[in-house]
Amino acid sequence: MNNCNNCPHKCNVDRVNKLGKCGVNNNLKIAKYYLHPYEEPIISKNNSSGTIFFTGCNLKCVFCQNYEISRENKGEEITPLKLSEIFKELESLGADNISLVTPTHYITEIIKAFEIYKPKIPVVYNSSGYEDIEKLKLIDKYIDIYLPDLKFKDNALSKRYTNTNNYFEIASEVIKFMMQSKKTKIVNDVMVSGVLVRHLVLPLLTSDSVALVEWFSKNATNNAYLSLMAQYTPIKAFKTLTELNRPITKKEYNKVLNAVFDLNVKNCIMQELTSTGKKFIPKF
Repeated sequence: MNNCNNCPHKCNVDRVNKLGKCGVNNNLKIAKYYLHPYEEPIISKNNSSGTIFFTGCNLKCVFCQNYEISRENKGEEITPLKLSEIFKELESLGADNISLVTPTHYITEIIKAFEIYKPKIPVVYNSSGYEDIEKLKLIDKYIDIYLPDLKFKDNALSKRYTNTNNYFEIASEVIKFMMQSKKTKIVNDVMVSGVLVRHLVLPLLTSDSVALVEWFSKNATNNAYLSLMAQYTPIKAFKTLTELNRPITKKEYNKVLNAVFDLNVKNCIMQELTSTGKKFIPKF
């Protein structure tokens, strides 16, 4: 990480002495690990995901519900050895998988942990989708399930909410790589290998959501799944982005659901509107 280019921002900074877009140095830092019960049933049907929340983020969406760790960098520094021990601990608790949340900026250090211990249960790579494919290739052999976001198709929206004007250009190619790499395998109704693409429906942005459903319907390979999420919860009051000050409506969500049915997207998990609320947000 002396010249860090782990993600598409290509900061090329020495993270020992200077912070890049992700906002953290070169030491592994996590905010929480536990059995997380609120993931999609297809990956956490039995005993929940063994979820590890990494500190920092290369995207920093303004509406992020985990802002304490993505923007405020709350967490504790650990070593790759400690991370490997966390893998073992979560495994011993009966986790359905090891889920790495926002791991992008720590790829090289996470690989060191896998070299010490590779979990015997599936490993989930849970990210924003804003990745560098060449860096993903380094960790790909350790990953069983990719769980990327597909946030925006319109670059004006990604600029407005993530200050990144090439999100879809990058994320769409990354997801194609992920789908090419992992073929879906379901055992006893639980995914042990494959790709599950998440999209969070936001207020007033349903036309962009429909466009993303259309893209998925045309580009999904290897039986990849789409997870349509209704859980958007305002975590603070926005003075300028006032559209984000409320959850989505039933009418908005139904518009996107209808696109799923009209386009015959067969592998789709659809959240209920009751999934919104701060009670579902982890405490860090």
